[in-house]
Amino acid sequence: MGAPVDVATNAFDLQDLSIAYQGVTALQGICLRIEMGEKVVLIGPSGAGKSTLLRHLQELSSRDSALIHQDYALVPQLSTFHNIYAGRLDSHTSWQNLRTLLRPHPADVAAVQPILEALDLADKAHDRVQSLSGGQQQRVAVGRAVFRDSQILLGDEPVSAIDPHQAGRVLELIKQSASTVVLAMHDVQLALEHFPRAIALRDGQIVFDLPAEQVDPETLGHLYRAEG
Repeated sequence: MGAPVDVATNAFDLQDLSIAYQGVTALQGICLRIEMGEKVVLIGPSGAGKSTLLRHLQELSSRDSALIHQDYALVPQLSTFHNIYAGRLDSHTSWQNLRTLLRPHPADVAAVQPILEALDLADKAHDRVQSLSGGQQQRVAVGRAVFRDSQILLGDEPVSAIDPHQAGRVLELIKQSASTVVLAMHDVQLALEHFPRAIALRDGQIVFDLPAEQVDPETLGHLYRAEG
């Protein structure tokens, strides 16, 4: 089982967490503590359990967290501005949200503008998301989570469609936007460059939990060894 405890110091404290879907084990015996203020990256081969762990953390943190979905989870017919603004829908009344949908209030526009600029999306603010490239859509998804302004930000492959030049800047924006950040990433080099703590999963179990500077090629070779 797992539960956030003593929120003054711990964001998450998982003790012997196991999760199975239709009889198939997704996570097994996970013991993990993440303190408030930490920036953590989850790495490991496909199917290791990273997404399952992130979803569980999001369920535990509930309204205190924002999640960058792997499939973006945007509303394609709405504009970039409206998709980012959606990060705070539950902070406003239904009437305010309807008003913003029809004619955004200047204060809402001003609040979203810095995020648009930080993500190089200012010129796409009024474009429908369905007209954007995959990398641009992913940046919109990041912007929505950042705009939510939560203490905890979780992300499932948040820069996988973004070119390497921009990916680093986007990761830094994510890290600056929340006290505690936990991301799952497949680009190991990029992950270790930007996060001080790396937690590796394989077959639903934690293989290692190390400072990024201690993760060497031999350690990674063991983690990503060929199946069979």
